[in-house]
Amino acid sequence: MLLTLHPKNPNPRDLKKVLDILNQDGVIIIPTDTIYAMACRMDSRKGIERMGKIMGKKQEKVNYSLLCADLANISDVTAAIDKNIFRLLKNNLPGAFTFILKANNQVSKMFAGNKKTIGIRVPDNAIAQTIIKELGISLAVSTIHHDDAIIEYMTDPEEIHEKFEHQVDLVIDGGFGENIPSTIIDCSNEEPIIVREGKGNLAD
Repeated sequence: MLLTLHPKNPNPRDLKKVLDILNQDGVIIIPTDTIYAMACRMDSRKGIERMGKIMGKKQEKVNYSLLCADLANISDVTAAIDKNIFRLLKNNLPGAFTFILKANNQVSKMFAGNKKTIGIRVPDNAIAQTIIKELGISLAVSTIHHDDAIIEYMTDPEEIHEKFEHQVDLVIDGGFGENIPSTIIDCSNEEPIIVREGKGNLAD
């Protein structure tokens, strides 16, 4: 199913459809402030396993990130954060960044291989933000790639729906997505390191 949501003010009735699917271990595709992503509830083992199968990868090979609503949400999924790292996050979120942080025990057990780190995003996108806040829990996500290695990412929601309509429960049309991924900053060691230059321009 392809569902169009208003990019700034999603219709409550349509939003309920999205939440119902996610609360039943569903897998959906959502817009972010960068590229489209496949998503499920972070505590849905069925959803996480299904996402791996759709992408044709072993669970331990999938680089899942978590979409969080805000910084308070982040503390639910990570180990203690150094004050300098917290300031870095505060100065740049929400925004087009993925921060790699040490995962807490609860989160590490949710993913195959007991992940010690997890990528954290707080997207500057009203649709994604509204879903996370209404759901009350972070989303586990993985990027949607294009079959064409040169184009790399899929940006057209109708094209995404055409490819995945028989594999996922819902594709949300939030308009054309970006073709530039987030900037990734590894904060799992003493000094933050930019490991991928993307859309975001890092402050501080």
